[in-house]
Amino acid sequence: MHPLETCLATLRQIHDTGGGVAETSYYGALEHLLNQAGDRLDPQVRAVPQLRDTGAGSPDFGLFAAGQFEAGLDGPPLPGRKPDRGVVEVKSWRDEISTVVAGEQVHRYGQHYGMVLVTNYRDFVLVGRNAAGELAPLERLPLAASEAEFLELLRQPRQTAARFGDRLLDFLARALSYNAPLADPQDLAWLLASHAREARARVDNASDLPGLILLREGLERALGLKFEGESGEHFFRATLVQTLFYGVFSAWVLWARQGGTGAFDWRAAAWNLHVPMIASLFEQIATPKRLQPLHLDEVLDWAGGALNRVERAAFFQRFEEEYAVQYFYEPFLKAYDPALRKQLGVWYTPPEIVRYQVERVDAVLREELHLTDGLADPSVLVLDPCCGTGAYLVEVLRRIHQTLDEKGGAALTSAQLKQAALTRIFGFEILPAPFVVAHLQLGLLLRQFGVPLREERERAGIYLTNALTNWEPLVQTGQQMAIPFPEFQEERDKADEIKQRQAILVILGNPPYNAFAGVSPEEEGDLVDAYKENLNRSVADGGWGIKKFNLDDFYIRFFRIAERRIVKTGRGVVCYIANHSYISDPSFVVMRQRFISEFDKLWFDDMNGDSRETGKLTPDGKPDPSVFSTTFSKEGIRVGTAIGLLVRGGKRRKKTVIHCRDFWGVKKREDLLNSLEVADFDSQYQRVQPSRENRFSFRPMTISATYQGWPSVLDLCAEPPTNG
Repeated sequence: MHPLETCLATLRQIHDTGGGVAETSYYGALEHLLNQAGDRLDPQVRAVPQLRDTGAGSPDFGLFAAGQFEAGLDGPPLPGRKPDRGVVEVKSWRDEISTVVAGEQVHRYGQHYGMVLVTNYRDFVLVGRNAAGELAPLERLPLAASEAEFLELLRQPRQTAARFGDRLLDFLARALSYNAPLADPQDLAWLLASHAREARARVDNASDLPGLILLREGLERALGLKFEGESGEHFFRATLVQTLFYGVFSAWVLWARQGGTGAFDWRAAAWNLHVPMIASLFEQIATPKRLQPLHLDEVLDWAGGALNRVERAAFFQRFEEEYAVQYFYEPFLKAYDPALRKQLGVWYTPPEIVRYQVERVDAVLREELHLTDGLADPSVLVLDPCCGTGAYLVEVLRRIHQTLDEKGGAALTSAQLKQAALTRIFGFEILPAPFVVAHLQLGLLLRQFGVPLREERERAGIYLTNALTNWEPLVQTGQQMAIPFPEFQEERDKADEIKQRQAILVILGNPPYNAFAGVSPEEEGDLVDAYKENLNRSVADGGWGIKKFNLDDFYIRFFRIAERRIVKTGRGVVCYIANHSYISDPSFVVMRQRFISEFDKLWFDDMNGDSRETGKLTPDGKPDPSVFSTTFSKEGIRVGTAIGLLVRGGKRRKKTVIHCRDFWGVKKREDLLNSLEVADFDSQYQRVQPSRENRFSFRPMTISATYQGWPSVLDLCAEPPTNG
């Protein structure tokens, strides 16, 4: 039973006996509810009734943290100690809350204890100090507007708990933690996630507001996707709110890093992100004139108040900017919506993997394409088509900075780095929330290197777009539907400019394996047809005789986009970490053929860790976890993965050279990075000889040619059955 349902049922029981007199008759039910909220905190908080007068009167409850008790939470508080977390003032549900809050008694308690939670059982108000240091009501959650309405709620405790229960527990937890120091990034992540859940509840409770429908249609047109059915609508609304709060936090970080003084104002600071589309998004959903019934601006004001309470010096000592995703965004998403966090787990790629891929790309640009400065060469245009929170783009810029720094000239290095971030290091992302994070990450990096984004129109080259569409100009102008918001239209146009006209030389990243539930991205219709050619045709007719195949995983589409783009450029590099099935599974034989025909040198680092093929065990039976299994995300992913590096030179080789190696065990990320130090790098691989007989497998073959000559199971299954 939900704690609020228990509380309401108890209140009704006491009320129905006719024995309830003053508000004190109902203290027990309220105390239990407060303690249920306090149990969710660390340290836990307990409500102690009938507090002694310590100089300001006797509040109805004192809120004590766990360390303030003599012998555990069930014992009495330590003598002479004021309650760390403030006090509670309770009135009858006949009283109006606004009158109580404005009274002298609450003001006196607030001055003495720092926080007062005021309630008449049907309304709850948190009173504390605002940004100006004055006592004021900061947050409010009403359950019923009148005594009569509240008595009606008491008759429906289960329905009322379903409507208000989680929101009230969140509110109470925020009130009980208000007086606690706020310096840990994970504590702030939890607090903002609590506010975000309140905002999402308001959005979810709204039916089809015209403004919300218009915004959804605008995003669908801008991104080339559809939010389908109930799951799609949930995804849209949850992501929308998440984007708002990531945006507020990101704006605050940049404001603080710029030496912001006074009180943080999220309305003005949203422009610090240098992303017009996100500023437009704020305007659409956070201002009353657009979606007035939602009152999202009120919840954002609460979030702004929380950010103004942060002990900034201590916070930024703990907030390591290069690991912002792990230290803040992952905890936020876990607290905000665990199911959505699981869906979006692809955002986070371990830093060792990112660094390895970037270092290998830099090396082959120098060694194979003869660009002596590698990624730092001004002619090298880089794209992460599924950039998530920007990890690869940040690492690319770090590598560029290292190269330029080694050449000397600090001022020139910084200017060239900023120019790269603005004009030739690009990222595409289809989801607004990680898109905001990516802009923050690059903005912080540029500030760290002394070249912050300053002018209003300066922005990093990261675009909110569907990477699966618009790579070729439309035959007829006007084929794309108009977007009702100019900033959304501008975002799409700039992304299309990169897709269609820029000579991309490097494509790298960690493409998604699957679509998100309820989200249906458009794609160019024939995207993977080239990988299906002759798969179904019989072997006798020159095909492959593969009756059933699976080329639906999203990462296949991203490989096809990369292959097609590099061929169009004429030379270049592709480096993805993805499901390792394409290295040898029969379904991908035509895909492998194309790689052999379109690229000159290929390297494959099979990271294994597959739950189905090997049970996540090494060949000698030891643990072989996913390479994505880290201290921040211990579950990792189920499928085995591989890093594929494909290079096409301006002058083609007569025969493609293919290398492959395996990594196993719990130290494989460390082993992968250490392999970069080996002087003869290619000596760590086995050379692979793909052929029609082995379906052009990229794995080293350990079986004899005689064995290959025997009929395969697929060949035998193609023959009519016989009785023997």
